[in-house]
Amino acid sequence: MEFDFLSPVDNEIIQYINGLSSQHLGSKVAFHTDKDFPDIDKVKIAIIGVLENRGAVNYVDDEVNLDAVRKELYGLFPGNWQSSIADLGDIIPGNSLEDTFFALQKVAAKLIRKGIIPIVIGGSQDLTYPLYRAYDKQEQMVNLVSIDSKFDFGKQEEGITANSYLSKIILDEPNNLFNYTNIGYQTYYNSQEEIDLIEKLFFDAYRLGEISNNIELSEPTLRDADIVSIDLNAVKSSYSGNFATFTPNGFDGKEICSLSRYSGISDKVSSLGIFNYNNKKEGSVLIAQIIWYFIEGVNYRSNEYPFGTKENYLKYIVPLENDELVFYKSNKTGRWWIEINFFAGQHNKLKKNTLLSCSHDEYLAACNNEIPERWWKAQRKNSI
Repeated sequence: MEFDFLSPVDNEIIQYINGLSSQHLGSKVAFHTDKDFPDIDKVKIAIIGVLENRGAVNYVDDEVNLDAVRKELYGLFPGNWQSSIADLGDIIPGNSLEDTFFALQKVAAKLIRKGIIPIVIGGSQDLTYPLYRAYDKQEQMVNLVSIDSKFDFGKQEEGITANSYLSKIILDEPNNLFNYTNIGYQTYYNSQEEIDLIEKLFFDAYRLGEISNNIELSEPTLRDADIVSIDLNAVKSSYSGNFATFTPNGFDGKEICSLSRYSGISDKVSSLGIFNYNNKKEGSVLIAQIIWYFIEGVNYRSNEYPFGTKENYLKYIVPLENDELVFYKSNKTGRWWIEINFFAGQHNKLKKNTLLSCSHDEYLAACNNEIPERWWKAQRKNSI
């Protein structure tokens, strides 16, 4: 029933794909056509278009058209991938924005329950909200990472838009949000009040310069994410082709693809959203490559989180003045985690002992009696 919300991929795209060689990605994808629907039980990654942009800040009545994105994506050559991919077609805008939200929530929830990773390509970034709501019945707390130049708090009286969806995620019940992380914010686009609120809520935020200078800083937080939401306005206009909303500063093409690959490699990321596409040729090329790198990452997952067994990890105990920190290092990948102890509190969907992704540098800092900031914030969340 949930998949009734999806309209098939346009016949013109199917004809284009039929003209490609057997080596192209398009020949290795199952498509929702007007005659056939993919066998969902054989799918690991599902691509969905959402042709909705009424939540855009400067909304104009232009249809979102993903034909160019599909042509660019399926004209690429895949890596040595094992994951099966399906294109389930598009969700057409409903009579109201809420109707579209309802459709996306139902479709995404069905896929996530079946262990299928939805890649949602859409118009306005407020579509992150129904993607988050898709986890309502998952019996888990949710970590959301947004790659964005803004925090998107907005004003409550504005209703939900691409610039205010985060406020709705934080305030609405049921509240499943454990952590929000922003990667790439630009200070001049965010008020000091918003920056202070991020600190007050014990959320994480990394400035554009921090990540551009050291892209690896993003890996631990992306490793802990359930949802990754990419705002294409976080990319320089010279790379995204978006000169209507001119962005002189932002991530370049290589950096945004690196962030996408980190997201794919994460064993925990179970949905990806790419938003604020503006129907431009340059944007379609960029989205195709962002998706390619995400799928590449998924195919290189190490399946080491959450731990099934700790036999393949080295345990390090770092004594502090009044406590101790417990770290784990994977023998397989060399990645690090730190243990968090939770007590009975509002986050009853969390396990008693939760592992938080971290870096080797954070372990070294702990050895010098410096408490990792993300660990401290995670502990504080349980006490509020």
